Amino acid sequence: MREKEAPWKFLDAYRGSHFQGEWPTLPELFSITSERFPERRCFSIYEPDNIFLNYGETLAAIKSVSNHLVHSGVKKGDRVAVTGKNSPEWAIAYLAVLYAGGVVVPIDYQLRNKDIAAFIDFSDAKIAFIDEEKFEEIEQEGKIKLKEKISLAPGKEHYILDIKDQDAPAREMPVEEDLAAILYTSGTTGNQKGVMLTHKNLVSDCFLAQANMSVYHTDVFYALLPIHHSYTMLAVFIEAISVGAEIVFAKKLVIKQILKDLHEGQVTMFLGIPMLFNKLLKGLLRGVREKGIVVYGLIRGLMFVSGFIKKTFGVNPGKKMFKGILKKLSLDTNRICICGGGPLPSSTFSMFNQLGIDFVQGYGLTETSPILTLNPVEHYKEASVGKVIPQAEMKVLDPDEEGNGELIARGPMVMQGYYHNEAATKEVFTDDGWFKTGDVGYLDSENYLYLTGRQKNLIVTEGGKNVFPEEIEDYFQLYDEIEQIMVKGYVTDEKMKTEGIEAFVYPNYEAFSSQDIEARIDSIIKEVNLELMPYKRIERFKVLNEPMEMTTTKKIKRFKVDGESSE
Repeated sequence: MREKEAPWKFLDAYRGSHFQGEWPTLPELFSITSERFPERRCFSIYEPDNIFLNYGETLAAIKSVSNHLVHSGVKKGDRVAVTGKNSPEWAIAYLAVLYAGGVVVPIDYQLRNKDIAAFIDFSDAKIAFIDEEKFEEIEQEGKIKLKEKISLAPGKEHYILDIKDQDAPAREMPVEEDLAAILYTSGTTGNQKGVMLTHKNLVSDCFLAQANMSVYHTDVFYALLPIHHSYTMLAVFIEAISVGAEIVFAKKLVIKQILKDLHEGQVTMFLGIPMLFNKLLKGLLRGVREKGIVVYGLIRGLMFVSGFIKKTFGVNPGKKMFKGILKKLSLDTNRICICGGGPLPSSTFSMFNQLGIDFVQGYGLTETSPILTLNPVEHYKEASVGKVIPQAEMKVLDPDEEGNGELIARGPMVMQGYYHNEAATKEVFTDDGWFKTGDVGYLDSENYLYLTGRQKNLIVTEGGKNVFPEEIEDYFQLYDEIEQIMVKGYVTDEKMKTEGIEAFVYPNYEAFSSQDIEARIDSIIKEVNLELMPYKRIERFKVLNEPMEMTTTKKIKRFKVDGESSE
């Protein structure tokens, strides 16, 4: 069988003329794509903005803004902050900073104003792109002084798309080894750090990931999750512009709006998190159940047959068989669903594939740009988070008797270190240069990765067994009655340092009427406990009245629960 050509092979035609070295920088890559597909739609957003820009128009806007930044004093290596909702303007600002020779600092727009200001200050940025409703407040509340602010939303005097600076002053452009972005980690387990990623980190990761998943210029990506986060930034934003695909931007994580955007945009590449895909699947199955037990049984039976054919023969009958069902979810045009940002039940993975959707999982961290593994659609494994991508190396440090251990990685996508934090940088690298992920898992004979949990969340039971809370939490994802669950250890013997297992549960109160909530949660936990090994069973639980604090990528902040430390 003829070996598949590397997705980045086309770059050879541009090496020497458009870029030097192994990989283009992000500005060089966008210029190449704009030359290849000038009329192809690039950035789009529907109601209420209705902005539709092709690659040629987008490049012109980027160059105008970059010229303005250079006139404002931005030099190679200078940091410029970008904070705002997902939008074409955000993407233009990001690329304009790089075209000016600067380093972009994307900041979570949902943070408090004073925290945004603190990150701007910490990164030494003197210019910031800020959305309309926080345009004045960030400076005032954060007590910082910016040299210039540019608005990412119309209505302010200095709106990004109103900048028409055609005079192109000289500037020193970055090379592939230069810093491109400083990304702040989501902080699920402690203090946030500024991850330094180069152009080579981001561009290499973008193309090497395509070895496990084909992407085409005819694709339409949906930017739903916050784009400042490495997951959306790379897997949607940079992947799309690398091949000339379209990006449809979403401003709200609301199911009704999502379905409308998916339909209007004719989206083919839908990237989400486990919570979102679980909700879509639960809604679909609920609708099928309402048609009666016979119809439900028939549909589930056909899904099983479809999945068997797809898995065994590589043929996908589900797309035609379930076209009506997929249309109700606005997934009838969808080619691939990508899930990341957390563990997903293998049952959810299986059911989407049974319905005819090529559903893949990936794994990575901000520090690895972020993709390290992706499940190839032609040879996927439901329980795995994917096959290690080319040029990335992963291995298990000090594996236990089951092969589990801390996962370490190296490759061109691994960060340069943490900004202004040499001590933290040294802590996460081994003496021979491997990055310590902090995650625990194992690799199979085909280099597919299986995750067990986070090293720092490890629970050590009385019998000396190691238990990872994420393993247990996965079992609860498809229960309608549970909105959030966090499993943690509690000390049973201070002297012996042994722990029991407890759960904090925030119920989905809408799923209950007169039913005793505590009794139902108790019965669900008992049900799950029967599926677990005895040493992994939950011994006690607490029902919460308020939801647990989450990051913008919908991960529970484990270090605090109801005023207590969980570590």
